[in-house]
Amino acid sequence: MANHLYYGDNLKVLRESIADETVDLIYLDPPFNSNASYNVLFKGPQGNDSAAQIEAFDDTWHWNESAEEAFQDVRRSGNGAAASMLNAMRGFLGDNDMMAYLAMMAVRLLELHRVLKPTGSLYLHCDPTASHYLKILLDAVFGTSRFKNDIIWKRTFAHNDPEQYGRISDHLLFFTKSAKYTFNRQFTSYDESYIENNFRKKDERGKYQSVTLTGPKVNPKDPDWKGYNPGNSGRSWSIPRRLVLDVPSRMIT
Repeated sequence: MANHLYYGDNLKVLRESIADETVDLIYLDPPFNSNASYNVLFKGPQGNDSAAQIEAFDDTWHWNESAEEAFQDVRRSGNGAAASMLNAMRGFLGDNDMMAYLAMMAVRLLELHRVLKPTGSLYLHCDPTASHYLKILLDAVFGTSRFKNDIIWKRTFAHNDPEQYGRISDHLLFFTKSAKYTFNRQFTSYDESYIENNFRKKDERGKYQSVTLTGPKVNPKDPDWKGYNPGNSGRSWSIPRRLVLDVPSRMIT
C-alpha cells in the first residue's frame, strides 16, 4: 500500500499486510548482533507514548523458544535450499546467539523474497559480524545468480583498535528477485579540475577531448573512412569490444 506506515513486528506485518510481489525495493538495516545497545524511541499506533519508548534492547540474540520457532518456520517454508542451509549452519554453530540471530533473519528474508516484485531489488545492510552468514542465507533464499554486489561503506576514518585493525566499514548486500530487475545507473558531474585537465578543446557545443580511434599494428582488412586509412600510419581501427558485441556480425566488414 502506497504512503502507508506499518507499526509493529515486521514479520507479523509482512505476513498479514503485504501481498505477494507488490514491493519494488527493499532496504533493511536490522540489528547487527554486535553486542551494541539501542534506545527504542517512538510513539504508539494512536500517537500516545509507547511503553517501549523507555525501554532499551540489547543487540544480542539468544537461543530460546522464539529462535526455535523461527528455525522450524524456515524448515516448513517450502524453500528447500534455505531450510538446508539453515540446518547446516545450526549443525556448525550449534544453538547459540549467532544461530538465533540467523534463524530470526532467515524467516524474514523468506517473506521479503515473497513480497518483492520480479523487477525488484533488495539491499541488506550489515556489519562483518554476520555478513558472511547472511550472504550465504541470501544465496539460498534468492539463488546465487541473483547476487549483484557486496557494497562496502566506509563509515569512519581509518584507525587501529587495541588488538586488531580498525573496524571502519559496513556491508550492503545487493540481491535481485530475477534477471529482469530494474537498475538505474548512477552518474555524477565531473570535478572542475578533471574537466580542465582533460577537456581542453572547445567548439560551439562546448568543451571536448579528442580520442584516437586507432590502435597499434596494421590490419590489412581495415576499410577507408572518408579517404583515410590508419594503415598508412602503421595503425589500425580500434573498436571497443562492447561495441563489437552490440553490432550484428553482418555489419562488421
